[in-house]
Amino acid sequence: MRNYRDLQVWAKAHSLTLEIYRVSRAFPRDEMYGLTAQVRRAASSVGANLAEGCGRQTDNELARFVRIALGSASELDYHLVLCRDLGLLQDSQYEGIAKELTTVRKMLASLRNAIERKTELKAKAAGKS
Repeated sequence: MRNYRDLQVWAKAHSLTLEIYRVSRAFPRDEMYGLTAQVRRAASSVGANLAEGCGRQTDNELARFVRIALGSASELDYHLVLCRDLGLLQDSQYEGIAKELTTVRKMLASLRNAIERKTELKAKAAGKS
């Protein structure tokens, strides 16, 4: 079992989630159960899926949860565009958060690729023995 807190991508995703919660406090009250909840859920889902994947037994399972985290990050990306276009986020807020999200997405893709390469190498080694 891996410790998700040791992953740099988890730390970045967690920091991003805290920022999303901070800025979304200013969203209109009538969005509490709409866009506010969706953007918070998508943000927190990235870190939560990394944590769940680290608690699984195999690299294949971890890779699966990293892919799910990537999907949540893509969902968050859209929600942020929507928040900006609806005027819930200022352009400067959006740009800073979007930049951090891009970093997280790149880190997730790199982690997924590394896990998949490791899995392929193990499979090749097992086939040769």
